[in-house]
Amino acid sequence: MVNERCTAAQVIVEVSQRGQSLDKAMATVGRHIKTDLYPFSRLREMVFGTLRWYSLLDALSRALLDRPLKAKDADLHALILVGLYQLREMHIPAHAAVAETVAAVTPLGKPWAKGLVNALLRRYQRQSEELVQGLKSDPAVLNAHPGWLVEEIKQAWPNYWEDILQANNRKPPMTLRVNRLRCQPQDYLETLKAKHIGAMMGPHSAVAITLDEPMGVKVLPGFEQGQIAVQDLASQQVAPLLDLVPGQRVLDACAAPGGKTCHILETEPGLRELVALDVSAKRLQKVRENLKRLGLKAKLVEGDALEPQAWWDGEVFDRILLDAPCSGTGVIRRHPDIKLLRTPKDVEALVARQKNLLDSLWPLLRSGGKLVYATCSILPDEGENQLEWFMDKHPDARALTATMTMGVVLKFGRQCIPGQAGMDGFYYAVVQKI
Repeated sequence: MVNERCTAAQVIVEVSQRGQSLDKAMATVGRHIKTDLYPFSRLREMVFGTLRWYSLLDALSRALLDRPLKAKDADLHALILVGLYQLREMHIPAHAAVAETVAAVTPLGKPWAKGLVNALLRRYQRQSEELVQGLKSDPAVLNAHPGWLVEEIKQAWPNYWEDILQANNRKPPMTLRVNRLRCQPQDYLETLKAKHIGAMMGPHSAVAITLDEPMGVKVLPGFEQGQIAVQDLASQQVAPLLDLVPGQRVLDACAAPGGKTCHILETEPGLRELVALDVSAKRLQKVRENLKRLGLKAKLVEGDALEPQAWWDGEVFDRILLDAPCSGTGVIRRHPDIKLLRTPKDVEALVARQKNLLDSLWPLLRSGGKLVYATCSILPDEGENQLEWFMDKHPDARALTATMTMGVVLKFGRQCIPGQAGMDGFYYAVVQKI
């Protein structure tokens, strides 16, 4: 039988010490535990929550320990953080959280540490307010963000930075996109109500439904039949920006895993062709699976958007979507490992790649055609600054107004701030070739 707290500690070590992505680490666990059962849900909460508050919990643990743990005890350190997270954030009786965390020391292979873990967690219970008070002078630690990222956010969004940090630490909502080719949103909402699943229509999207509580897709009615897909409200803003009409040829340049590809086809089923491009054959398989489930068709192409000569047939596109690889700083609430794994050098490399992608794809767009550039980032170098650079370089480009009712209006494009209207952070820009 899997010990949830022990397993949670091991996953956290994989991410925090070995640099593995949280998605990959959790996928490994999912092969051993049924993901639709409560134990996995509770394990997931412990892992995501502990990583979400990692630097704060780490600071608390260091204040509680008389001397630092040895490097070989990284798993024990992670278990202590899991224990602290339970006491701070989870609706588990304190005595149970302490007892179960202490018990997890044995399957971890560290039975000698039972007394240490017990004493440390009980000391935290007695001194929690005093310990947290001592950290309030450092907003990076208190809000569990790396210092470099806090400074970037402060500089970029002086009026929003505190709200952004807080939003990044909240649990994200689960929003569905209703496939109107198979079901109407109001009808699906009634189906959910009949199943006693709380939900409401989402703002800023005619096909969005936000659930009162996240749940496994396998228990959602109509999922396997292609009536719905999971997609955040911010991501659902992208397809309408393409201004689609029947007969167009469209390129989704970085298509995997296919959420926006499918939304494009649902938005305008009369397209002449949609080319879904991705550099990874493995990730394209996910696009293929989503298309099949939703009853949609696209031309899947394995290729690098930086090297169109290797895959492009020479026929220009009416619309191009570049949902560019980015820092993910707008979706930290969904991927808390970003706070541990992303570095300033990573961002520099991504900004350079985005520039190259824009340059490589621009010749593939017909005169009069439109390119939508989108990133799930809140950093200006990946958003407005990127577009300003592109407009200066390409005199045949004209920036259009992103026709949306939400987000911060910028000189070039719009920025959705994390948490506003319940959305992820996202940047959008529409450019027309003249």
